[in-house]
Amino acid sequence: MTVGMRVAGILLAAGAGSRLGQPKALVEVGGETLAARGVAMLRDGGADPVILVTGAVPVTIPQALAVHNPDWTTGMGSSLATGLCALTDSDVGAAVIALADQPLVGAEAVRRLIAAYRAGASVAVAAYAGKRRNPVLIAREHWPAVIELATGDFGARPFLRARPELVTQVECGDTGRPDDVDTAEDLTRVRGVATFRSEEKS
Repeated sequence: MTVGMRVAGILLAAGAGSRLGQPKALVEVGGETLAARGVAMLRDGGADPVILVTGAVPVTIPQALAVHNPDWTTGMGSSLATGLCALTDSDVGAAVIALADQPLVGAEAVRRLIAAYRAGASVAVAAYAGKRRNPVLIAREHWPAVIELATGDFGARPFLRARPELVTQVECGDTGRPDDVDTAEDLTRVRGVATFRSEEKS
């Protein structure tokens, strides 16, 4: 199989949202579920195909391939591994990994990571005001090592810490925000920001 320059997207949306009191994938922000927003963000940013990793609840998004993680209760690591394994037989050369509970991340961040990959980076991480967050792009050659190190609630972070020399940091502070939706207070704040942005665009 020839690996090309196509870049897939992986949206991790398997959690039960225990602190939030409901599965995050189904929470609505700006009239869309977090799962739908995340899939749209990856696709608008140029990722194709998009893998939606589910767990606590079944989720179907027409623009994504839903893959169930049977071990979702063990944490984010197993969901990342599930997403990467789903792409094993594809011809994509890299994957952009995003989290469903960060709905203010913009599609432009995905575009910049993909551009960094096509310019030669094998690992690219979005940064906001110099702080590394999400999404993260990882080239196929590193997937086995990422899967090996992804355990518990740690996704790509152990790999990134183990191989810092590979990381290309891509500033995305002007493209969105990496705010997490972990609690009801977080959700209220994020909904307010999303509404404000929608009003600015209209």
